[in-house]
Amino acid sequence: MNIAIFGGSFDPPHNGHNEIIKKVLNTLDIDRLFIVPTFINPFKNSFFAPPNLRLEWIKTLWANLEKVEIFDYEIRQNRAVATIETVLQIHKTYEISNLFLIIGADNLENLEKWHRFDELKKLVKFVVATRDAIKVPLNLQKINLNVNISSTKIRNGNFTGIPNLIKNDVIQFYKRKKMNNRVENIAKILEDKKSENVEVIDMSGGEYIAKFVVIATTLTGRHALSLVDDLKKSLKGEEFLSIENSDDWTVIDLGDIIIHLMSQSYRDRYNIEDFLSKLKKIY
Repeated sequence: MNIAIFGGSFDPPHNGHNEIIKKVLNTLDIDRLFIVPTFINPFKNSFFAPPNLRLEWIKTLWANLEKVEIFDYEIRQNRAVATIETVLQIHKTYEISNLFLIIGADNLENLEKWHRFDELKKLVKFVVATRDAIKVPLNLQKINLNVNISSTKIRNGNFTGIPNLIKNDVIQFYKRKKMNNRVENIAKILEDKKSENVEVIDMSGGEYIAKFVVIATTLTGRHALSLVDDLKKSLKGEEFLSIENSDDWTVIDLGDIIIHLMSQSYRDRYNIEDFLSKLKKIY
């Protein structure tokens, strides 16, 4: 049996992956193509989209293609899995004549650092998908691609190149992820600078003027002014639309995020948290 393995984070899957899959199916003499999403890339410390969501996207795109099987072994291990482990798992299950391992050209530089590489190269035939004009050794089979798409570009907000079947879901997820990261960063800055009782309130999905509200208790009016300066220095790229301040209450408008820096007496008196909670119920 001739089998090809195409693994990756697919964080998110995009039309570049689509192109590779089409060319593998059309050019390689294989009986089956295993698409293998990682739980987490062994060379990275984290992922953006959670494994089960990425798996859902992959199934939507490719599960119904002839000869394709979505192999979720690595995700089910709930940990980083070296390629050699997946290859051996497939060998246990199938009688294999040829096993092709599809990799991107960007992996060539560190390929020999892969876990148990000497053993891996005896079990598979590497097939390299070209990328960024990286030179592919003549002894390796290659798949020529003419795409300029990467998961990194998509995560950074360039949403071209996402397959239509998952496009809306992918855009919503990464926009939400980016927003959460911004809010978490603001909360951390305030906490590190001695603000007390920092609270984040999610107002998205309703008709409130902002998607998130951050509330923090300040020690003094001078402390609030210092916090404003700290936020301006740390939040490079953010647009401060307006800042209204007094000794007891400073409001910072970032458009989709509003920050309230309040003295304890004002926070107790106005109880913004309760007001926003009731507003969410109305929406």
